Amino acid sequence: MPLPDPELKVDEVLPPQVNPIAAKLAASKDPTERAAARILAKYLDELLQIPGTNFKIGLDPILALIPGVGDTVASGAGIIILLDALRSGVSIPVFLRMMLNMGINFLIGLVPGLGAAGSAFFKSNSRNLALLTTWQAGQKDQVKRSTLRFYGGLVILLAMIALFILVGWLFYAWLFYSLLKGAAGELGIQTS
Repeated sequence: MPLPDPELKVDEVLPPQVNPIAAKLAASKDPTERAAARILAKYLDELLQIPGTNFKIGLDPILALIPGVGDTVASGAGIIILLDALRSGVSIPVFLRMMLNMGINFLIGLVPGLGAAGSAFFKSNSRNLALLTTWQAGQKDQVKRSTLRFYGGLVILLAMIALFILVGWLFYAWLFYSLLKGAAGELGIQTS
């Protein structure tokens, strides 16, 4: 019977294999790269590259293919980015913009069939990460200006939609009135 190898250690525990993406992010000197927000945004919005293109999709549009549950899970994971933003002390308007990005992505995902594709193009988590990293990099004024522009544009867009609805309503009211007046004239009913 051969003698056991003296260098063989039976009770030695092997270290677990390290995820290369996590190792790269953990080794970074930039604190924003170590944040959970960056990892989540990458996995949710830019995990896989479509072959033959530069376009990337993440788990968000893939999960959106599962009706109801997928959008909820992806939005729940995206909320961690919002929590990281709160810990960073972003201003309320910037935080509201980030919440609006999440809400738009959730609503896009609710459209049957087209929701997953819309989610792949909108990439709310990457948008929120860009807002957060710009804020953390000390460019708070730039983020505030872009947020004010965004809300200004949103107000103008909502005003235009309200105007279109009002004009459409007035047009159909006029058309209905004209048709009733013409029908009354045909029937010999006097209108004033």
